[in-house]
Amino acid sequence: MTLLQVQDLSITLNTSHGPQEVISQINFSMDAGETLGIVGESGCGKSITALALISLLPLGSQVKGKILLEGRDILTLNSKKICSIRGKRIGMIFQEPRTALNPVKQIGSQICESICLHLKLNRKQRLERVRELMDKVGLPIGRFPLNLYPHQLSGGQRQRVMIAMAIACNPNILIADEPSTALDVTVQEQILELIGELTDSSKMALIMISHNLGVIAQTTKNVMIMYTGKIVEMGPTPDIFQNMLHPYTQGLFAAIPRAGASARPGRKRLSSIPGQVPELHLRPMGCNFADRCSRASKRCKEKEPMATRVSDHHRVWCYHPLLGKDKR
Repeated sequence: MTLLQVQDLSITLNTSHGPQEVISQINFSMDAGETLGIVGESGCGKSITALALISLLPLGSQVKGKILLEGRDILTLNSKKICSIRGKRIGMIFQEPRTALNPVKQIGSQICESICLHLKLNRKQRLERVRELMDKVGLPIGRFPLNLYPHQLSGGQRQRVMIAMAIACNPNILIADEPSTALDVTVQEQILELIGELTDSSKMALIMISHNLGVIAQTTKNVMIMYTGKIVEMGPTPDIFQNMLHPYTQGLFAAIPRAGASARPGRKRLSSIPGQVPELHLRPMGCNFADRCSRASKRCKEKEPMATRVSDHHRVWCYHPLLGKDKR
């Protein structure tokens, strides 16, 4: 049985401009041990999609579609049953540990919280589990006592505490929302390697959310490119990286700095995508990327494109994908 299946997921939030649809008709599935990257600019719906998977959307949100965890629709469950899934079946590493961690609670008690809630262990067993988790994430208790508070740790150490909390109950799915943001390059590499090692050893499915394409290439086998709450391209990571088809995907890749580029004579400015992600209440008809796309036609601005299947697993939502000679 498929581990996770998201069917026609749409999310509407209450805003100052009234109810606005922020996620529209999202579909994807994952098997045990599979890895998926979700990529897009800020405001494209990456994090809100992840929050929907663990039912942490803002109050008043309207959700349509299905989120099936081993065939059971999470969206139909009451709060008690949701709590039995959150942390135990699906764990999440939040984007900013400084705000996600409780500043007035010791790190030991924060790591132990989900263990107490979900696992039937006695006090000695819980302590041993916390000790084991601290060792796994590179924070041995001998150097990092459990009575430390988050402010006594560095950014990378706080992120390691978040990882320990997320994997405390050996969840089937681990969601990592920009886990290396605001960390220096060395610490970033360590955190990504740690997540990879933990998911591989435990056979967890991994959803990696990032705007950094290098992170996605390093950690995932499949990738989903999102723009304004919709999927615009989806497929195996090597296929997307070698054969990007949507102009938005092409724009994201073109904006990556190239090593040694600054040393080249006659170097050009770093590429960028013109314009910006439209506000929720100002999204146009048709393709939402049309106003920023040099290939847009009249049809693009009038009717939203349907999925085009490029191969068995590679799909693109575009009337004018960048094929063959267009990429030269």
